[in-house]
Amino acid sequence: MYLSDAYTIPASLAGIPGLSVPCGFAEGMPVGLQILGKHMDEESILEVGEAYENATNWKEQKPKI
Repeated sequence: MYLSDAYTIPASLAGIPGLSVPCGFAEGMPVGLQILGKHMDEESILEVGEAYENATNWKEQKPKI
């Protein structure tokens, strides 16, 4: 769990926008695609995230319990 937190901190420290979208499963656990953008360019990463979600069906998948 520590590494999952450590991978999300660099965007905050650098002051750049970041977005995570679902992109699959690894050993039954969900995996997210992290998209980082330029400073003050949230619109671009939201457009990329939306395009990725529309091109795939990962957002509809649920992990097996």
